[in-house]
Amino acid sequence: MANPNTFTHLDENNRPQMVNVGGKIPTHRVAIARAILYLPAEVMAELRGNQFNTKKGSLFQTAILAGVMAAKKTADLIPLCHGLPLENCSLDIRVYGEDEIWIDCTASVTGKTGVEMEALTGASIAALTLYDMCKALSRDLVIREIRLLSKTGGKSDFTAK
Repeated sequence: MANPNTFTHLDENNRPQMVNVGGKIPTHRVAIARAILYLPAEVMAELRGNQFNTKKGSLFQTAILAGVMAAKKTADLIPLCHGLPLENCSLDIRVYGEDEIWIDCTASVTGKTGVEMEALTGASIAALTLYDMCKALSRDLVIREIRLLSKTGGKSDFTAK
């Protein structure tokens, strides 16, 4: 069994390696990640006035599609991730307060490894899509954080504090 204080993606010679999950038993795994996009007041006012539609299309619907597509491609983007046949991926995008958009991505699979990276990738790319669609209004947009909120299944569960 690996030492819990070592990097699992490094072998004994400190070379990168994909973690061997061959001996693991498949379990149902769910991960939820969040990205937060800050928008200046004038940008939020413009978006609200246009019911969150832009010249590029529906802001939230486009970001949802981008997030799902990205989550499905996680193994193509992050070198040591396993390719996972996602059973579900959904995004919830909502305005929070006066100047933030919260993007939550939930990914699930029954497999030998977790879906944290898929949820984080989905939330990240959805946030970047929102940024892209709004950048003509301001360059003062900020993706403030991308974080794992929770994961279940596998060896241990996690919930952010």
